[in-house]
Amino acid sequence: MKIAVTSASGKLGASIVKHLINLIGKENVIGIARTVEKATYLGVEIRKGDYNSREDFNSALQGVDAVLLVSGMDEPQKRIQQHRNVIEAAKQNGVKKIVYTSIVGDEDKNAFSPIVQSNRQTEKDVQASGLQWVIGRNGIYIEPDLEYLDTYIKEGRIENCAGQGKCTYTSREELGYAYAKLLIEDKHNGQVYNLVGEPVTQSELAENINKVYGTNLIYNSVTVDNYAADRKAALGDFMGTVIAGIYEGIKAGANDVPSDYEKATGRAPKSLFEMISEFKNNSEA
Repeated sequence: MKIAVTSASGKLGASIVKHLINLIGKENVIGIARTVEKATYLGVEIRKGDYNSREDFNSALQGVDAVLLVSGMDEPQKRIQQHRNVIEAAKQNGVKKIVYTSIVGDEDKNAFSPIVQSNRQTEKDVQASGLQWVIGRNGIYIEPDLEYLDTYIKEGRIENCAGQGKCTYTSREELGYAYAKLLIEDKHNGQVYNLVGEPVTQSELAENINKVYGTNLIYNSVTVDNYAADRKAALGDFMGTVIAGIYEGIKAGANDVPSDYEKATGRAPKSLFEMISEFKNNSEA
């Protein structure tokens, strides 16, 4: 069984490839990347695949039994056709199964909603493809918070507009394992899973970081408007709006959803403390 993973040069795609290698062997895994050279370190066959090019995927998916479609990072209105290029090429090549990495979130209530909407449209396209399918809806990654830790320490706090809203954080490592299982186990076909961890507040996030790193962070809640203005100034209008929308969604409960992680993997999701500890250990290795 040959399994292909798109965006293999990205952090999530690479995690999925590594877990697949552990489960089925590197000779059965194909990575697809826009820039082939960025993914060769994975030690599997790498094929070129730009989401904007249907022709790339017509070639990249030859001889493939199942494909993992990692959601693109382009503007929401561009993603739908980009994903369709992969879906249509999969159908043309006789691929039997497609697994899609979607996201948790509200479709119409905050500035992150346009991205959620584009993901939901791809979910519909995958379900209508005629292929066997599985959809995972990712929770918020914990890694960006930990990669930002130096700034948090410098400022002495985590500051955003999530308030007391709960977020079911996950990690790329957790997701890599889950998607590898969804790809190789037929019992998941036709399912939509929330691939998330335990629900925690931002104050609990700060407490867990403090336990692992020995820091003294507090959580400070600000208004949505103030946070959006701050993030736009730091990251530009598009990304600043997206980040503010994510935390606005957390405040409104969009990320406090039941977890299907155990159904997907056969084990409970790792706790926030475990994920933070794992990140710290891997960073120091």
